[in-house]
Amino acid sequence: MTTQALVVGASGAIGRAWLAEIHERFPQSAITGTWWRNEPAETGFPVNWIRMNPSDAESVAGCADQFGQLDLLINAVGFLHTEEQGPEKSIRQFEADFFLRNLQINALPTLLLAKAFQGALRKAEQGWFATVSAKVGSIEDNRLGGWYSYRASKAALNMALKTLALEWKRSLPRVCVAALHPGTVESPLSEPFRSGTPDHKVFKPEYSVARMADVLFSKTAADTGRLWSWDGQPIPW
Repeated sequence: MTTQALVVGASGAIGRAWLAEIHERFPQSAITGTWWRNEPAETGFPVNWIRMNPSDAESVAGCADQFGQLDLLINAVGFLHTEEQGPEKSIRQFEADFFLRNLQINALPTLLLAKAFQGALRKAEQGWFATVSAKVGSIEDNRLGGWYSYRASKAALNMALKTLALEWKRSLPRVCVAALHPGTVESPLSEPFRSGTPDHKVFKPEYSVARMADVLFSKTAADTGRLWSWDGQPIPW
């Protein structure tokens, strides 16, 4: 049973749903949620809130210092667009600063979290280290093109998780490392890009997270190092 759980980016739509899902499945757990820019809303159950910048090494390390043991870490941080700029439809729209911001938010935090929390995760009898990724980060599955910065940042994230899983097979053999694809979820992140998606393929955050949790908690360390869709299907890297 999970006793210590951390959700990074817990003030966002998917992060809040993860808090509730963990509380429902493991009601005796001590749950911590982090936030950075958006202050957290009331959850209705105990959550220890920590303000942490997930792209800053010192901030992440300071958060990790507060944990002696950790059984579950979910990184729900993600970035897709600003008010001024969205995913590129053409290479003509590519901007270096936008690309670097995608990497800074979508890929970098997972590496900082893994480095800072590996000591706490090592003590778990069965641990999970999971990041919400995206199917569009799959190189093999890319059939439409476009979205250069977002695709590349998620591909970098997926490579980081695969590489981490290989290392932790040796040093943290009881931890399952996973990348999770949530589908298209009702959230501020996806809102401008859902017009062409059928309603039945746009999920409430609670539904998406419940399905991702079904997948994640069915896995053990023997399943480490994979990209899983919300419906349980493996996605090629």
